[in-house]
Amino acid sequence: MIHSRKSKAVGLFAGSLDSILAFKLVTEQGIAAVALNFRLPFPVLGRVPSDEQLQTMAGLLGVSLVSVKAGDEYLEMVRSPQYGYTLEMAPCIDCMAFMLKRAKELMTEIKADFVFTGEVLGQRPLSQNRRSLKLLERVSGLEGRLLRPLSAKILEPTIPELSGIIRREPLLDFHGRSRRRQFGLAREFGIIDFPTPGAGCLLTDRNFAARCRDAINNNQFNSLSEIEILHYGRHFRLPSKAKVVVGRNEAENQALEKLALPDDVICKPAETVGPVVLLRAKRRTKKDMEIAARVCARYCDNPSGKAVKVTCQERVFSVKPFRDEELAEWRIGLSGPGPVKQPEFSGEVEIK
Repeated sequence: MIHSRKSKAVGLFAGSLDSILAFKLVTEQGIAAVALNFRLPFPVLGRVPSDEQLQTMAGLLGVSLVSVKAGDEYLEMVRSPQYGYTLEMAPCIDCMAFMLKRAKELMTEIKADFVFTGEVLGQRPLSQNRRSLKLLERVSGLEGRLLRPLSAKILEPTIPELSGIIRREPLLDFHGRSRRRQFGLAREFGIIDFPTPGAGCLLTDRNFAARCRDAINNNQFNSLSEIEILHYGRHFRLPSKAKVVVGRNEAENQALEKLALPDDVICKPAETVGPVVLLRAKRRTKKDMEIAARVCARYCDNPSGKAVKVTCQERVFSVKPFRDEELAEWRIGLSGPGPVKQPEFSGEVEIK
């Protein structure tokens, strides 16, 4: 007997087109859905909807929104993922398992019948193949109760399908990386504005991943507050293992000053325009401070290349700027994470 009108489900909701479509397919069958969104530590600015945008989308879909912020335990998973990295430092399978386990907890708490996601078979070759999808079902403890509405017809039937909680016939058989069918389905549902497809995780970026690896290797990847600095500036690791971070604009200069720890050294040009430089070391030495001052001088408005006065806490150094080739061996990645420069997502989704 079909009894979907009395049924409840928990769906992972990133605000992406795939997750929006998955919610439409489930709620069109009269199932009450809760949208579970995770605020993870490594979003690409402009690619991840804000809380307000997510709330608007949930309202248009007619579902409840629950937002969860990942804590320090998420960093342990990034440091040592059980199932490895799929791209650069992105532990995609472990990350999805992390979210699904909490979705199961919420499912149990609200007495829902199943969990569903917007995953599409084969869309991501390493993390959305048959083996990975089955693995996620097992490690999350959701055997038989994890539905992928967009690919359900080419996957094994789940308990909610077999028991009549949700009808299998209206579900879909999407597979592969092409998104043409998603766009067509969006038009059918009257979804006329939706997020641009693309990764929303900085861990997939080569340059940002280099910063993370460096932080892990130097025991500076232990808390959310500790890793926040990875999002700003140019990063250098000195021979002494001290770290130097250089602001690239006024906003980053202000951010670095706010993120400075009590033992950090802040360097600024004394007589010209230039960046804020943060020096972080277990033991501050005069040599490291001189190096930080010379790094600061390199990025000052000093076309002549002459000596620059730089203030580092209570000291004032008159130093010659480094040349780029001198800094190359200390640089961590490039000047900054590339995906940040991608077009912004307005978050406006209209469903007619």
